[in-house]
Amino acid sequence: MRKGTPAKGIILVSSVLNFQTLEFRKGNDLAYPLFLPTYTATAHYHGMVKGRKDVLLKQVRDFALGDYWLALAQGSNLKPKKRAEIRRKLADFTGLSESWLDGCDLRINIHDFCKELLRSKQEVVGRLDSRIKGLEDTQRNSDQRGETDPSMDILMPPYVSLFLDYVRRDLKWETDLEYTIFTGIKKPWNWGSARDGYPDTSDALRKAVSRHPYTKVFIASGYYDLATPFFATEYTLSHMGLNSKLAKNFKIKEYEAGHMMYINVECLAQLKTDVAEWMKG
Repeated sequence: MRKGTPAKGIILVSSVLNFQTLEFRKGNDLAYPLFLPTYTATAHYHGMVKGRKDVLLKQVRDFALGDYWLALAQGSNLKPKKRAEIRRKLADFTGLSESWLDGCDLRINIHDFCKELLRSKQEVVGRLDSRIKGLEDTQRNSDQRGETDPSMDILMPPYVSLFLDYVRRDLKWETDLEYTIFTGIKKPWNWGSARDGYPDTSDALRKAVSRHPYTKVFIASGYYDLATPFFATEYTLSHMGLNSKLAKNFKIKEYEAGHMMYINVECLAQLKTDVAEWMKG
């Protein structure tokens, strides 16, 4: 944009702008409250918590960055009575047992959640789409982490098959080279100027919109996306230091979907409608 070609519009689908919001590392408690609303949506979908989802999500948003965030900030100084109160609320919002929550010090790692939510049924929920369930080896009940991501298992084969068919049938290009989806990504990634600390591109986005105030941003997220949770995106946008006059430049839409809302016909249609209306604006 600094080279004289500003973008009129930017579309972000299942995005992460600040990796601090996703990293479950010692000393970084931020990820725990930001994943919590997705845990609640997931638990509600699988019948582990009751109530209206819209009401629950409003309540859990307030709790996540309210009492829960304050409790985590106190560390070992958290009083037993307050700890018990937080533990009960976490159990209500996640469907997880209080004893398990006590054992993980009130901090729910994504991979542990995927394994623990439906442990009694010997099932694991997906990371890319937490509505999708997989079967676990019954001998692995003592292990906390699931052995696979069932949403990845079910989504990747159709994508690979479709692409290979398109390349050979439509493009008439045949090769014995392996088509890889994730394993072909070179790591570590080169983050450029964002490599210090946690990679964070939110400030670059803020600067881009500030320099060119006619640039609009559309952001789509899924309620059941445990890879890039919708609440983490909301949090990042509210902490990027954006001038209030530019708030109207950002449009956020959340869908009854996981990381890839376009795999569902209804969500795809809604996404198309929403983007079309946004582009007209």
